[in-house]
Amino acid sequence: MQAPPDLPDELPQEALSQSGAARALRDITYGSVAGMVSKVFEHPFDLTKVRLQAQVLDPTARFNGPIDCLRQTWRKEGIRGLYRGLPAPIVGAMAENATLFLSYNELQSLIRRISGQTTDAPTTLPQIALAAAGAGGITATVLTPIELVKCKMQVQMLAASPHVAPSAVAAVAGLPLSASMPVNSSTIAKLPGPISVLMSVIREHGVRGLWLGHTGTLLREIGGGAAWFCTKEFVAGKLISYRLSKTSPGTLTKGKGREAEPLAYESAISGAFAGAAYNIALFPADTVKSALQTAQELHPNSHQARLGYLGMAKEMWSKQGIRGMYAGCGVTIARSIPSSAIIFLIYDGLKGRFG
Repeated sequence: MQAPPDLPDELPQEALSQSGAARALRDITYGSVAGMVSKVFEHPFDLTKVRLQAQVLDPTARFNGPIDCLRQTWRKEGIRGLYRGLPAPIVGAMAENATLFLSYNELQSLIRRISGQTTDAPTTLPQIALAAAGAGGITATVLTPIELVKCKMQVQMLAASPHVAPSAVAAVAGLPLSASMPVNSSTIAKLPGPISVLMSVIREHGVRGLWLGHTGTLLREIGGGAAWFCTKEFVAGKLISYRLSKTSPGTLTKGKGREAEPLAYESAISGAFAGAAYNIALFPADTVKSALQTAQELHPNSHQARLGYLGMAKEMWSKQGIRGMYAGCGVTIARSIPSSAIIFLIYDGLKGRFG
């Protein structure tokens, strides 16, 4: 019995729709897993970066550098302190990488369609940069509220210290203001968790307040995302070409076979280079964002707590100049190299294993 005449035309469309949905689900799953694993590894270093960035506005520095920051955090707060605020970054890393890889791959497909290219046509670096920048812009919108909560939690213990006015401790802990309020273990024990911090922001500033520092996140993700994906694809392409030239002379053109896919070490190496490029690209934008998102905790009664993005950038520049804008850059690059390697190692590995 023959199928209805229109069935052959409908099946490809249905299969295409299912294929697109399956691809999107895989991107979300692979990106989430990669982000979660990498964030557990890098969180102590990210906490160090935020604390170093937050002290740029202080008259005297609490830490002499990243090693001193890690040492003091370990001595005063232990392992729990090194992972303070981790739930928000875990959620953020899953959301960030899922959104980033999904939107990046979908934008690549859109660019190819607009350019009239076939789905298996190689993507040029300018096309990669455009797709990555667009993906970064989309991701920044999802990421800003999560980063806001994370940064506020990462400086809670700094606010609950002799370096900060007692009113700052009250603001962080949600206690009544008192000029004579002592900083003690009972105050520290009352520091709020991520949900409390989130609800506090909404109560004080409305839902719109969750996007405080969005300009910095947007700049960082657009520029950094383009640098991240372009560097990864460029380095991976060079490594694959070198491997193919050694094993199969004359097959340097990018093919469809599995031999043209990156091996584990190629994903890790290219990912490591990408991690460094991401942070070098627009690090000052992230520094200003972190200071803006933590000003209310560390400087609640100063004019700095009321500054906008450009105002904060000028304030930080006047305090420490270029050195202040790159506070925490060294430790950030040091942790982003293995972290980014882990992300692409896992993402490419899952993609190669399950499609």
